[in-house]
Amino acid sequence: MPNNTRGFELRGRQRERDTIDRLLRDVHDGRSHVLVLRGEPGAGKTALLDYLIERSPAGRVTRTAGVEPESEIAYAALQQLCAPLLGRLERLPEPQRAALATAFGLTPGDPPEGLLVGLAVLGLFAEAAAEQPLVCVVDDVQWVDRMSEVILTFVARRLDAESVALVFASRSPGDEQVLSGLPELRVEGLPDAEARALLDSVLTGPVDARVRDRIVAETRGNPLALLELPQGLTPAELAFGFGPQSATPLVSRVEEGFQRRIAALPADTRRLLVTAAVEPVGDVTLLWRALERLGVSPDAVAPAEAAGLVEFGTRVRFRHPLVRSAAWRSADAAELREVHRALAEVTDPGQDPDRRAWHRAHAAVGPDEEVASELERSADRALARGGRAAAASFLERATELTADPGRRATLALAAAHAHFAAGAPAQVPGLLAAAELGPLDPLQRAGVERLRAQVAFVLNPGRTAGPPLLAAARRLEALDLAAARETYLSALGAAVYAGRLGGGDLRRAAEAARAVPAGEDPAGLLLAGLAAWSLDGYAPAAPLLRRALDALTADEDLGLLWLAGPVAHEVWQDEIWHRLTEQAVGFARATGALSLLPTALVFRAGALLFEGRFADASDLLDEVGALGRATGLAVHPSASLALAAHRGRELPALELIEATVKDADARDEGRLLGLAGYAKAALFNGLGRYPAALEAARQAVEHEDLAVFNWTLGELIEAAVRSGEPAVASQARERLAGRTAAAETDWARGVQAVADALAGPPEQAEEHYREAVERLSATRIRLPLARARLLYGEWLRRDNRRGDARGQLRAAHDAFTAMGAEGFAERAGRELAATGETVRQRTLGAREELTSQEAQIARLAVSGRTNPEIGAVLFLSPRTVEWHLRKVFIKLGIGSRRELAAALRGR
Repeated sequence: MPNNTRGFELRGRQRERDTIDRLLRDVHDGRSHVLVLRGEPGAGKTALLDYLIERSPAGRVTRTAGVEPESEIAYAALQQLCAPLLGRLERLPEPQRAALATAFGLTPGDPPEGLLVGLAVLGLFAEAAAEQPLVCVVDDVQWVDRMSEVILTFVARRLDAESVALVFASRSPGDEQVLSGLPELRVEGLPDAEARALLDSVLTGPVDARVRDRIVAETRGNPLALLELPQGLTPAELAFGFGPQSATPLVSRVEEGFQRRIAALPADTRRLLVTAAVEPVGDVTLLWRALERLGVSPDAVAPAEAAGLVEFGTRVRFRHPLVRSAAWRSADAAELREVHRALAEVTDPGQDPDRRAWHRAHAAVGPDEEVASELERSADRALARGGRAAAASFLERATELTADPGRRATLALAAAHAHFAAGAPAQVPGLLAAAELGPLDPLQRAGVERLRAQVAFVLNPGRTAGPPLLAAARRLEALDLAAARETYLSALGAAVYAGRLGGGDLRRAAEAARAVPAGEDPAGLLLAGLAAWSLDGYAPAAPLLRRALDALTADEDLGLLWLAGPVAHEVWQDEIWHRLTEQAVGFARATGALSLLPTALVFRAGALLFEGRFADASDLLDEVGALGRATGLAVHPSASLALAAHRGRELPALELIEATVKDADARDEGRLLGLAGYAKAALFNGLGRYPAALEAARQAVEHEDLAVFNWTLGELIEAAVRSGEPAVASQARERLAGRTAAAETDWARGVQAVADALAGPPEQAEEHYREAVERLSATRIRLPLARARLLYGEWLRRDNRRGDARGQLRAAHDAFTAMGAEGFAERAGRELAATGETVRQRTLGAREELTSQEAQIARLAVSGRTNPEIGAVLFLSPRTVEWHLRKVFIKLGIGSRRELAAALRGR
């Protein structure tokens, strides 16, 4: 099937054409549309993209394609796709404009984070589509550079109402993980009749019917194979069927056919095709200058075009990517080096230094210190643009070209760090092994050990990660005390997360950390506090942990949030918890800190959950999920577990709990088991199934997991009292008291007052319930407050004080209903009904129903944020925000932002 749709009809592709036509209609009507075409090489994906482009109005299309030699250059495909749109760059907000300009190398600046670049590309597409619908086409996604793939995936998940079509083509099988989760259209082989018709169109002589059947069967209707395989058969094979059947995969056979056709061309034409295959962007001017150095004349083009292998226009375009790869593989190593050398010589070192360095690197026969230095400079430029993966590739190749053992080891270590920062930890061990072959100084050797341990922690944060981190910290202790403290903290944190599955790792890490001279920086203070918590117990550690939290004020310390968040819970500091999580999310959004944002969002969702803001927490967790799918980053389940448990929907909550238990066992991460037990206890307490809650809580409190133990003690006391186990409740109350007394906060005292009311002297119960309500009312923690009111109301009803009970139960029921805590709301409703009050079920008319995203946009609008500001928070384009707000106005029956606050309160 030819690549160009002009002048011919796509055979057997009515379903695909209908899909594309609907896509274009949606975009014309103001909606965005994303589509991934998946199929094996030669299935016709590029032809369908050509059909899409032909059907799109002129001037509204931008196109790029992944090229295998270009796959290591950061933002290569993205820059080509965005190049026609850069005239609108000035319309973007300054942080986005600066991030994109830096990423594309247009201006110098600090390395941009991926999220800011993604938001800038989203805004750029939206600005272009504001004038007329925009169609963006990306072919051969499997060869797109990593940063372009991440950004385009991010953008694809955020498009909504911008009048943008973003259409990809990717190979299958083998590349299903690329752009996973986006709408797909599988491009299969042609139907039998259409396949036979296409085959007949290229057969020029008599063909045995069985041979025709065999070709159609072997190609499975693949259009390119139908056109190409007959050209590899002799007239005798076509007419009589002589010749063996091939066991070679179809794609390889098609490529071999192209290789045979290339081999039959004149030598200069073959060299032309090899050079065009190596030159990644199809720059005709650059290609001719390189060919001139190779002694190839323009006449060499004609045989290649006559053979239907390549087209020369404003750009060079191969008929199919398999032609490019066949041309590339047809050259031996010496010829490829010669071609790379010619391309390096004609590439402007001022305009395109990185491609020139890359060509020079591939032209080198052996070690070349000059080229290695040039690659180092390219790595620095890649890092300045945020291209960590590209920097890693440059440094890795520089390592190969360096003869000096010491410099080679240094480069290998730098490449390993770059791969780790790029989110490719699996690439690190081999480079560390190479670095260890060279003469490393003691600090470098300690750095190797530390990085190896960090990789182990990222790949498996369970118990296996702690000991290597501890060993690295010990090695660093005499070399770099600050780095040693940070590594000890990582080792101690790994042991905390390993929990009950960590053996004696926690004590060993704490003892080693305590021997290090104390530091007054946040990491040093947190290390001292956690060491005391591990070795001395809760009461001596609490003041140290509070001091560490107080020191966490600077944005640069927010990388410690993975430990600081649980610590804030451990010492019952709701204000610090609120401040830290809000600050972390704000910092991560403002800077696009992709490494911090998922963790910040998870902990912020947990804070909002305990504040009773379930909808806001759910919005953030939805965002975390989208980030995880777009970037592949792992998401910690703590907030999702707590939210599912308190929502009270039994089946989905139990499914998530069981999945977490399996994950914890697989990763040896014992703290996850504690979280799962706590979630199950909270779920069953909400549903009024107290024996099941008691069993779950009993198992969970066998180990004092950081923060989780505090939460679970409260669940255990409530479940034990309701299950008729006063001795269990009393013991848990005493254990809790030792912690809440040391914490000295209203949150801690309020939780203890609930425990005292439930499990303390009966004659003091009401006094304690009143204290609990008063204490918790002074905090941000609205979920525990509602639960305290529920328990107080239940106690009052059992004391036959129905009037007093109604006030507490009604407040609890209203709070739970507003939060979305369905299990606890039903429990409060049953108690209210038992007092004789009719419980009105809250119903919402269709006009009032808002989606989660609409509700979040409405709340942000009420807070005074503009559409661009809301878009920056939610990673949406301003046009999409405006579109959602119009839907909100219609659903709420209002006409402007001024009416939003009242309408939302009325709900």
